[in-house]
Amino acid sequence: MVPSIPLFGPLPVGPELLIILLVLVLLFGANKIPKLARSTGQAMGEFKKGREEVEEELKEMQGEEGDEEAAAGSTSTDASADSTSADSTSSDATDEESATETETETETESSSK
Repeated sequence: MVPSIPLFGPLPVGPELLIILLVLVLLFGANKIPKLARSTGQAMGEFKKGREEVEEELKEMQGEEGDEEAAAGSTSTDASADSTSADSTSSDATDEESATETETETETESSSK
């Protein structure tokens, strides 16, 4: 096993640690230190949850890519038919969005008069 090398050197021990704690108390006050520690712990927990979610999404995407590659090998005509139907579906959604925007603009103009 390879020994790990600390990023910032050895951790402070003894008098060095006491000096650091004293400076923290002077800077933040005795009442704020527990709140700072609590908020730091919560932030670390949120970061960990976010990292895990991203890792899960990446695994899902990699699994989907593997499924798509296996399906792409079957026939090319099925893929072209799927892309044609997807194009028509996206154009329908775009038409609906533009109609909704036009209605909203008309309502805004009539209410401002």
